[in-house]
Amino acid sequence: MVTGDNLETAVAIAKEAGIISSGGPGAKNKSNSSRYRCMTGPDFRREVGGLREEVGADGRKKEVIVNPIQFREIVKELRVLARSTPHDKYVLTVGLKNEGNVVAVTGDGTNDAAALRHANIGFAMGKAGTEVAKEAASIILLDDNFGSLVTSIKWGRNVYDSIRKFLQFQLTANLVAIFMALLGGVFLGDSPLNSIQMLWVNLIMDTFAAMALATEPPKEDILRGKPYPKNDRIITPSMWRNILGQSAFQVTVLSVLLFGSGWLFGIQFRRPDEPWTADNGFHYTMIFNTFIFMQVFNEINCRKVHEGEFNVFADFFNNSLFLGILGITVAVQILLVQHGGHAVRCTPLTLSQHLLCVGIGALSLVFGYLVKLIPLRYFSSLRLNEEPLQLTPEEQY
Repeated sequence: MVTGDNLETAVAIAKEAGIISSGGPGAKNKSNSSRYRCMTGPDFRREVGGLREEVGADGRKKEVIVNPIQFREIVKELRVLARSTPHDKYVLTVGLKNEGNVVAVTGDGTNDAAALRHANIGFAMGKAGTEVAKEAASIILLDDNFGSLVTSIKWGRNVYDSIRKFLQFQLTANLVAIFMALLGGVFLGDSPLNSIQMLWVNLIMDTFAAMALATEPPKEDILRGKPYPKNDRIITPSMWRNILGQSAFQVTVLSVLLFGSGWLFGIQFRRPDEPWTADNGFHYTMIFNTFIFMQVFNEINCRKVHEGEFNVFADFFNNSLFLGILGITVAVQILLVQHGGHAVRCTPLTLSQHLLCVGIGALSLVFGYLVKLIPLRYFSSLRLNEEPLQLTPEEQY
């Protein structure tokens, strides 16, 4: 909290707001840096030395802290900066950004414009804020309610997590579908998934998955994590582990079903030039049905994208749309298999055969848990060819 109030008032407000839990000016602690928890503006300026300009590696001038070592020690403990000037707020913002932090600043006065403009995100008050502050800010709080800050940050992070969930699911389904089509085409002369079935798979991967995974509300602890840096990978090592592990599992199971039909089901391959019938279509129907149920259960896996999230059923019932889409997917799949006939190239299956497909698909949950036991260091070198974010000089410095 950066305020122009005196230190005693600032400390009392900070305690009430939960910024500090105990102590105040003059609090004693064995830690040498504890004296920096509550500071005044004059002390802060004297310790850090203010700002100076220097020329960066790209030839541009930028502002830096005069005493960066002392600044790092201060910001480790600093919670309240009282009797401060707008320039102190600006110095703190510049120093934090130079240290690689993501900085959000709130303000309502004309003098706050410099800090609002330099921060990664500036929040201005819509009612009490001046026009200069609103112009400098990135976001304007129309109701002047700090609770809106919490809501915006929670949903902003949730949208980013939802994109990652969707990518994790879609990449897995695409990798498996493409590999199986290629495998069947090369060795059998025919893809085990025909065009109608692939359209249904595409509907699941795109529309249904987006609706299911992007509508989950924010978790209660979503604000406990650090902000995502601008150079953060869109696909993290944890996601690569889940994608590649789940893809390998699904490809292995479907390959066994594709080439082991003789000893599994007692049937022979259908030749590409042989017309489809209810009898010879049983083989590919089992593959199609198993593939879809694998995606259904893997959609549950994809609800978790972060390291250490082993329980994929945590908060499972907090999104009725997700549950509804899973139910619709299963219902439509059963209808396609049982009544699609020649149009979908599906042979009706018995209840035990459907349960077998469901059981094989449910193994995706078990394997998804086991994959998370693999150390992340094996996937840390994997990354997409992502273009670096181009920032303006004002955003950089």
